[in-house]
Amino acid sequence: MTEQSVVAPTITDKLVASREASRHLATATAQVKNAALEAIAAAVLSGAERILAANELDVANGRESGMSEGLQDRLRLTDARLQGLADAVRDVAALVDPVGQVVRGSTLPNGIHLTQVRVPFGVVGAIYEARPNVTIDIASLALKSGNAVVLRGGSAAQNSNGVLVELIQEAIVSVGLPAELVQTIDEFGREGAKDLMRARGLVDVLIPRGSASLIQTVVTEAKVPVIETGAGVVHVFLDASADLDTAVAIVHNAKTHRPSVCNALETLLVHADSAERLLPPVLARLRDSGVTIHGDERTAAIVADVVPATEDDWATEYMSLDLAVRVVDDIDAAMDHIRRYSTHHTESIITQDLTSSERFLAEVDSAVVMVNASTRFTDGGEFGFGAEVGISTQKLHARGPMGLPELTSTKWIVRGSGQVRS
Repeated sequence: MTEQSVVAPTITDKLVASREASRHLATATAQVKNAALEAIAAAVLSGAERILAANELDVANGRESGMSEGLQDRLRLTDARLQGLADAVRDVAALVDPVGQVVRGSTLPNGIHLTQVRVPFGVVGAIYEARPNVTIDIASLALKSGNAVVLRGGSAAQNSNGVLVELIQEAIVSVGLPAELVQTIDEFGREGAKDLMRARGLVDVLIPRGSASLIQTVVTEAKVPVIETGAGVVHVFLDASADLDTAVAIVHNAKTHRPSVCNALETLLVHADSAERLLPPVLARLRDSGVTIHGDERTAAIVADVVPATEDDWATEYMSLDLAVRVVDDIDAAMDHIRRYSTHHTESIITQDLTSSERFLAEVDSAVVMVNASTRFTDGGEFGFGAEVGISTQKLHARGPMGLPELTSTKWIVRGSGQVRS
């Protein structure tokens, strides 16, 4: 007798398995879900050698293919980053389980009792690129919020993501949950991504994370509902009253702390009345950290050795040590610039003027608007969400950093005692 060959599952097989697995998770207790997350955190640390070896292959491939330094930084995992991922998973475990939370409720005059409660979406799809940390972040948030997750992490991180998904599946099986709660479809390539986008009825919501072109492709082509996470053309505006030390510290942190991420500063706007006072020290500190300045004519008139800014610079998410700088007449001109070029991610004003700060907060239409703070704080971990699915720049369902509640929907529970409608 010949040994029967094993048929590899199709993408439809995987999606159906995710749907079935999500039903198991819908009734799982918070204790079981937290045990799964603790097992994942432990697996990330105990499997560090395997993860880092796979990641080094991905980074080497990226380097050889001409991947930008910014994307290489997003792709790269280190012992410190793995520890950060494990800590984030444990932070998610410590959060209150949103499933079953009552959003609102009432008792009707006829005695019927209504409650609106949070429930999982069911199956969450994620399409992303060169970000293996997203594999851990989305898996942990999906599990805690009661969802199965199907991951398309892209070819650039395929080795890293493959190992991470194996470790996650081993961890969740160890606490009695089905491995199919977390699956990757990377083996199906771009066609798999297209199939995921068309899988209406099997996938409840799709979340893209990556370049503007990737996000736009998903938003345009998907038949599955999409929560749009946008690119980060992020602005800081130095108002006329901005404190010098505050401006230097915040601009430097926002640009250089981690320039490859979506909440990093990309365009600096400076009030004309404060430009000669603020620009030289602010830009000098940036240049000390290797930042290249792309400035308009008014900037070049104040500071030497500026690369002339083009129209494209104002709309560019550099993800590198490059910064566009423009001197504007006043706060109205600053907000006009932001309205024209912003991706509605994060904007911050540095000011000591209460009127200016309140106008900026009220009139700037972005997911996160700040006063006297670095844009690097737009982050699910910093907001207390443990981790984040992404930064939503749309207005329906979710906006800003997305944590556990944003991975749930609601349903109405109606309890009666025989009432009929007259």
